[in-house]
Amino acid sequence: MASLIVTSENQIQRLNHIINKVKELQTLDASQLTTPPHAKSWNVVEVLEHLNIAYGIYMPRLDEAFTKMPTVDSGASEFKARAWQKFVIAGQRPKNGVRKWKMKTLKRFEPLLDKQSLTQEKIDAIFETFFTRHAHLKEAILKSRNKDVRQIKIISAIGPIVNFYLPECFEFLLCHLERHMVQIDEILG
Repeated sequence: MASLIVTSENQIQRLNHIINKVKELQTLDASQLTTPPHAKSWNVVEVLEHLNIAYGIYMPRLDEAFTKMPTVDSGASEFKARAWQKFVIAGQRPKNGVRKWKMKTLKRFEPLLDKQSLTQEKIDAIFETFFTRHAHLKEAILKSRNKDVRQIKIISAIGPIVNFYLPECFEFLLCHLERHMVQIDEILG
């Protein structure tokens, strides 16, 4: 099994690409953003709200980790993910623009939006939350460059069955974002 080597530079590039894509989505008509492809599917705004919920769980965990993590003169430019974490990350990562495994969303991550009352103001608020939260992620990736990232583990949003060192956590979050960008392409396609 090949290693999963992650770098903060690659992670920042991918996050910038996703943020730019979401900025493009923001220019679409409200009807495009709120119309699902079929009755049991999410619409674009629901996908973004799901991403807001998911990252919202990680924000305080990352903030707390940074308060406990010692600073180093220069952090490693590459990080090799551990086997179990690599497996979990791979489950999120889309391959060639396709989501490999369809997964049932846990209730705590479901976007509970009233589709009938999704005003432009509510849609704008969801986009703003997305940009604020993912600016936090970008800042966290940048701050991690001069931290000893092997000192603290982050418990995943699904619980202690999965815990991550910071670079693994960022990779998981990015693969989750990329997975849902594929889903948005499917919705709009």
